[in-house]
Amino acid sequence: MCLAHLADADRDAYLASLTPGVGIDHRGTPFTEPLLDALLDALHDPTTRQSRLGDAWFTSAAFDGFAGFDSATFQGFAAFDSATFRGDAGFTSATFQGDAWFESATFEGDASFDSATFQGNAGFASAVFEGDAGFASTTFQGDARFASATFQEVARFASATFEHDAGFEEAVFNRAASFGPLVCAGQVKLSGAVFGGPVTLSFAARRVECRRTRWSSTAELRLRYATVDFSHAVFEYPLTIAAEAAPFVLPDGPPAEEQAFADAPASVRMASLRGVDAAHLVLADVDLSGCLFTGTVHLDQVRLEGTCSFGRVPPRTHWRYWRPIRFTQRRTLAEEQHWRATLPTAVPGWNVAVFGAGNVGPAQLEPVYRALRKAFEDSKNEPGAADFYYGEMEMRRHDRTGTTRAERGLLHGYWLLSGYGLRASRALGWLATTMLITIVLLMSFGLPQDDLQQEATGTVPPGGGKVTFKIDKDDPRNPTRNRFTGERFEKALNVTLNSVVFRSSGQDLTTAGTYIEMASRATEPVLLGLAVLAVRNRVKR
Repeated sequence: MCLAHLADADRDAYLASLTPGVGIDHRGTPFTEPLLDALLDALHDPTTRQSRLGDAWFTSAAFDGFAGFDSATFQGFAAFDSATFRGDAGFTSATFQGDAWFESATFEGDASFDSATFQGNAGFASAVFEGDAGFASTTFQGDARFASATFQEVARFASATFEHDAGFEEAVFNRAASFGPLVCAGQVKLSGAVFGGPVTLSFAARRVECRRTRWSSTAELRLRYATVDFSHAVFEYPLTIAAEAAPFVLPDGPPAEEQAFADAPASVRMASLRGVDAAHLVLADVDLSGCLFTGTVHLDQVRLEGTCSFGRVPPRTHWRYWRPIRFTQRRTLAEEQHWRATLPTAVPGWNVAVFGAGNVGPAQLEPVYRALRKAFEDSKNEPGAADFYYGEMEMRRHDRTGTTRAERGLLHGYWLLSGYGLRASRALGWLATTMLITIVLLMSFGLPQDDLQQEATGTVPPGGGKVTFKIDKDDPRNPTRNRFTGERFEKALNVTLNSVVFRSSGQDLTTAGTYIEMASRATEPVLLGLAVLAVRNRVKR
């Protein structure tokens, strides 16, 4: 018979037979508050002055009134799965040396696990907390599972420490005004969780998974050390993901202990924003070098605050067969890095795709670059938008599905001459090369052999009077000797410099020189304009 239905004499005899640390089995037993107190008094350890239990089976038990397990020690397995706590449940400072299972348990009142220690695994999957749930300063040395748990009131995890993973998949937080600060040496799994009210989450964790997480009100994630997977998360109100520069300060004053992260940088890295509607998203001081953006909706409305870093192209100059390949530093997306790493002509330095990143190409990356460019332009950061414009043009140039061959040829020329109007050094280099070629051609073919002589013929009528002069010029002759002299160089330089500013030098030229000057007047001002445009795109606000 269950303990609640024993005769008084039999119950007293049973309780008298118990010793601290013995295993008990009271599955399905309805406990009143006096009956539970009597059981725990029988297991009282006079040395520690607290209850000490071995394997404790309370599966499907029902507890009326206050269930006081405060400071109790469970030396073996503790099973409270499917139990019902109709009053408040107290496990403050309790110690669970083995696994503890509260799966599908129902807490109709407040539940306090503050300062409790779970040395084994802790399972709260599908548990329902109708009152406040307190896990402040709780230590989970094994895995902690709160999957599908329901917190109808406030859930307190301030100062909680998870030495392994903390799983909150599919959990429901109706009034989680503050979640943390907590320290998790493994992963905080919030995939599929639902937050019904405004919430601030403060985590120091190696990884935070928020796939398909739903936020029904404003939210802020303050993170340290974490890599965040936010793919397909849903939120309708402003949501901020920010890196916390200094250790979190606990409610009682001292900073959170972070020994588990002694070998890790405190930066926060985004792993994925795929499937997210970014219209209300704010990212502050996060590393986006490995973030997957393809499939993000309204990416042009995302706000990037502080220092948000992106990936970079390979450094230094690389040789491909006989010609050097040099990359100008710019911001790049992780997907472009992955795509370029798969090309047969790829040079070392491009990041290879991680598992699950998928395979996207220029056609998919072009709108992503365009959206990020617009996001920077809308925030009045024109120089910052230049790198994304460069990336957009690169994807158009390499896209063989949506860009015609003629357009690709035009883009290739634009890239070659000035880096899409963003590389002033490239345009100036071409300008200098063109001017040098013009000078050499003018000295070789454009300037006449000798200065043109002027002949004056005067007619003086008999008896004096008015004198009339007639001026003739010899036709310019092509040079045959002494072409490269200082004097001819000065004249050629004069013609070339005037061509740069689209002016005629007035210098007498041969027929070939006339055409050389016309060609230089058509090309050199364009190159100068591209250089000026590139400088402006880098400094304008």
